[in-house]
Amino acid sequence: MDHFTLQKESLRKDSVRHETGIFSGSFNPIHMGHLMLANYISAFTPVKEVWFVVSPHNPLKKSGDLLDDEIRLEMVRLALSDYEHFKVSDVEFHMPRPSYTIDTLDALTRAHPDRRFSLIIGGDNWSLFEQWKEYKRILELYEILVYPRLGEKIHIPEELRKSVRLINAPVVEISSTFIRQGIGEGKNMRAFLPPKVYDYIEQNKLYR
Repeated sequence: MDHFTLQKESLRKDSVRHETGIFSGSFNPIHMGHLMLANYISAFTPVKEVWFVVSPHNPLKKSGDLLDDEIRLEMVRLALSDYEHFKVSDVEFHMPRPSYTIDTLDALTRAHPDRRFSLIIGGDNWSLFEQWKEYKRILELYEILVYPRLGEKIHIPEELRKSVRLINAPVVEISSTFIRQGIGEGKNMRAFLPPKVYDYIEQNKLYR
């Protein structure tokens, strides 16, 4: 089994093929838009559980405003603590870097054979999907849920519609960049963040 932790209660191994969505990102920081999307997916699609996979810093890229891996993981843990159907995973912290989505999905599948994993991506990423590592194998093995982004026209070819689905999630245009900039300028960003995350950022003077 892959050596990584799933930050919440242990998952039952006697269940059969739970429908589980994988939502990857830097979550720098996680915000209400992320939670709204995950809530829509768990309520209105067959995917009943969403796992937030926190992406580690890519050592080949400049970190910029990216906070330490463990700090971002803790913010996600705090944000999800009141949601029964959301989990946080640090699987990519224990994989070769840079990590690739196909490798993450394969690692999760090996570790959790009771789960059927779907990949959750935005329309912007779908437009670039053919540039992803082993994208054809992702299409063969995993369902993809594509959510709309403002200004993005999403086209899914007929032959892919069995494994790729456009979901009618509300478009919520809140970005982590906007939140970081607002905090850095001394703005009150409380309404955009889960309460526990807002308090954590304030207490630790993050993004100042």
